[in-house]
Amino acid sequence: MSTITVARKNGKVCIAADSLTTFGDMKMGSAYDAGYDKIQRYEDGYFGIVGSAAHALVMESILKDDKVEIDFSSRIAIFESFRAMHPVLKENYFLNAKDEDDDPYEATQIDALICNPDGIFGIYSLREVSEYSKFWAVGSGSEYALGAMYALYDRLDSAEEIARAGVEAGAEFNNASALPMTYYTLDLKN
Repeated sequence: MSTITVARKNGKVCIAADSLTTFGDMKMGSAYDAGYDKIQRYEDGYFGIVGSAAHALVMESILKDDKVEIDFSSRIAIFESFRAMHPVLKENYFLNAKDEDDDPYEATQIDALICNPDGIFGIYSLREVSEYSKFWAVGSGSEYALGAMYALYDRLDSAEEIARAGVEAGAEFNNASALPMTYYTLDLKN
């Protein structure tokens, strides 16, 4: 899977991601993957997706489609964007929306973090959207990343240092995450 982190501090936001892709027991590191950056730019921000490697290409394609209105500026705007994307994912990209039998809604199968001048956000498979005030992580290395970021948040001065520390911890202790990492930092509006 992956380790992707977001952090905000002192007027900045940062998103960071490891670079390992896995297919079951097989792994493809950055030396073999020309497109190992798991973070994509969209307008004035960035997002990173965990889960199937196919998600990155699907999102890249959707974000270039003028017929789908995308707005990542707020919690409700992200929710509405993914709600509008869901039928497109099913009809045009053949999304298998089935997850658990007892899920209340069809799943997008996408977990992602978003970083932009409006803040840091997470979107999850049933289109749940969270806005974070300090930091967060997703992916198979997220528990290690969250622990590292929690331990260091008050000790470090920059969002970049905090987000990077999370990915480093995920890569150190999770077998589906590896360095090098990529990261991007932006100024917050407020």
